[in-house]
Amino acid sequence: MALDDLYKEVILDHYKNPRNKREMPDAELSCSKNNPLCGDEITVFVHEDDGKVLDVSFVGQGCSISQSSASMMTETVVGKTREEVEAQIGFFRGMMAGEVEPDEDAFGELVALKGVVKYPVRVKCAVLAWDVLQEALAGDGAAGGSAPH
Repeated sequence: MALDDLYKEVILDHYKNPRNKREMPDAELSCSKNNPLCGDEITVFVHEDDGKVLDVSFVGQGCSISQSSASMMTETVVGKTREEVEAQIGFFRGMMAGEVEPDEDAFGELVALKGVVKYPVRVKCAVLAWDVLQEALAGDGAAGGSAPH
């Protein structure tokens, strides 16, 4: 199986069987955003204690890229400190901008999304959940809103 095919399988698996796709009523932080250009909608919930992200979940709808990226994100950031999560967000954005060559040891399944870089209009789909997470952590997005254009 070619590497691109393997990556497509990972994306489809997360889309069809999303991890941590559920509401979290007791979350300390949450944020909702949408991408009006394509209709993707994501709400991210964060349960944290003492600066550490203990649980992350999401709900929403949209394309396979936005939903699988959100699913992978929830698995990637759980158990990390806020600083580690911020660094991971930066690395992911760098990969989506074509500025960071992903290392599978550091990025894990997120590497499957690197092919999105070839389709600039889809990069916003992949980054949406990460933007929402960052706003939730900053405390900026409790009221929701739209993704920046």
